[in-house]
Parts: sequence; C-alpha cells; structure tokens
Amino acid sequence: MNLDHLRLFVRLAATHNISRAGQELSISPAVASAHIRKLESTLGVRLVHRTTRQVSLTEDGEAFLPHAEEVLASAEAARASVGVGSTTPSGTLRVTAPASFGRMHLVPGLKGLLARYPELTIDLRLTDTIVDLVEGGFDIAIRNSALEDSSLIARRLAPDRRILCASPDYLARCGEPDSPHALKDHDCIHLMGLEQWSFETDRGPVTIKTRGRLRTDNGEAVRDACVDGLGVTINSTWSVYRHLARGELVPILQDTPLSSETNIWAVYPSTRQLAPKVRAFLDYFAAYYGDPPYWDTPAGGHATRNRA
Repeated sequence: MNLDHLRLFVRLAATHNISRAGQELSISPAVASAHIRKLESTLGVRLVHRTTRQVSLTEDGEAFLPHAEEVLASAEAARASVGVGSTTPSGTLRVTAPASFGRMHLVPGLKGLLARYPELTIDLRLTDTIVDLVEGGFDIAIRNSALEDSSLIARRLAPDRRILCASPDYLARCGEPDSPHALKDHDCIHLMGLEQWSFETDRGPVTIKTRGRLRTDNGEAVRDACVDGLGVTINSTWSVYRHLARGELVPILQDTPLSSETNIWAVYPSTRQLAPKVRAFLDYFAAYYGDPPYWDTPAGGHATRNRA
C-alpha cells in the first residue's frame, strides 16, 4: 500500500478538499484525484463522496481512517528508530506561531536552522488564532497561552516573563506608581480580556481592576501605544527588550512582580516516536533562545544567535 496515497487520504479527511490536500503535499488536484482512485482500487471500496464543492468520507472511509493514521505513524516511527543521530532531518515541517512572536523570534532563527539542515523545508503560518494541529496538518505549534488540549505534547522552549512598563514621557507627566493599588489613578493600556492585573506582594497575591481609555487585541499595538506615552501596560520581555535597551520604555513596580508563570511552548501531536524534523526544530530553537533567553540578557542575544 502506497504511503503517499495514505498520507493524501488522511489530509483529505481533515480538509474535505482534494485541491487543498494535494497542495499541502505539493501535488496537483488531478494527481491527487488519481491517487485517491488508486487507493480505492487497491482496497476495493469507495472511500470518499465527491461533490463539486467538497469531499466527505464514506462509511468505509471513516472506518479506514484510523488504520491509515496508524500505518503512517508506524512508518514514521520506524524511520525515526534508525535515523536518530545518523539521518539528516528532511521534508516539510509545518509550523504555526503567534504573529508577533513569530516575526520577532522565529523568522530570524530560520537562517541558521535551514543552513544546518539543507534537506528541511519550513512551511510557517503566523496567526494569533489558536489552530487545530491535526485538522490543519501542522507538525508544531508555538504557543504562549494556557495549554488545554491533553492530546498534545508540550516542550518548554523559553520562559515568557512579563513586566509592567511605561514610557519616560508618561512617567514625567503622570508620575510613577509606587504600589499596585496606585494603578487605579493611572491610564492603563489593556490587551482585550486582561483588565485585571495580579501581583505578588508581601501580603500575598493582589488583583487590581485597572482602568484606561485604550484597549486592543494586538500585543504589538499595546507596546507601541505604551512607547507613545498613552499609559502603563503589561508586556512580555521578548516584545519590549529592544525598547527597554533604548530607554523608550521603563520597567515599573519591579519589587512587586506580576503573578504570571507563563512560557513559550512548542506543542505537537502525540506519537510513539518523535520525527527527526520535529526534534531538530525543538532542539535548535531551545538552544537558540538560551537559558535565560537572549531577550532577558543585557547583550540582547547577538552572541546566542551566532552560537546557535
């Protein structure tokens, strides 16, 4: 049984579109259709219902799908079992990541990754929408939010340290808050859904409902508005480390840290054996970011990048 045909069938089951499934595997719609027909002929059953708009699985197709997925997983595990340490990672690695983090901290690292593994191809999707890895056909998702899907495996790539900051201009005009409670008298810039800020104090956790005149769903917009002096806000250090180094932003309430233990995670579907291309990506970027990550070091990471 042809593994490429099985791989196409599994993608077709997820996308319900033969053109899209073929495109993901770099084959034309006509070739994709021929592959599915060949698979049906080999099995002697009809696997899909075809219409002008989409494709759906037949009852036999639904029954065959988990077995096709198991065969592909076993084949990948078999390759990995003899390839770790001797076979160069190859093929297309499909990755999805948050837009801002991806532009700032994934794309700059790809040059070194692709130079190290010349047979590897990266298909990168940058979006702030949480996508379904299996349905989207992704090998890895980078996330810095709560992990809820227990069917996925997560590897921590770096801490996501968050700080309170403001611009020198804002602090000159409005003064610097000396306690979390003082934030009630300041303009606070909000990322949507994060109007309540929690702090660790000597008396235990304290949560403050802040107020402000600007709220947005984009982290870069929050940061840029803060640089422009529109108020106080929470930012991840990976987003503001250059602005802090240039003096465009100033950390405040440093003796009262935020109650947030967040991380940059790489999540991937559970398999019995990690594919070499996935392992290569994870190991490379864990080293590339460093511990502590370069955005939390005085040098700003140039040495770490060159070393990786």
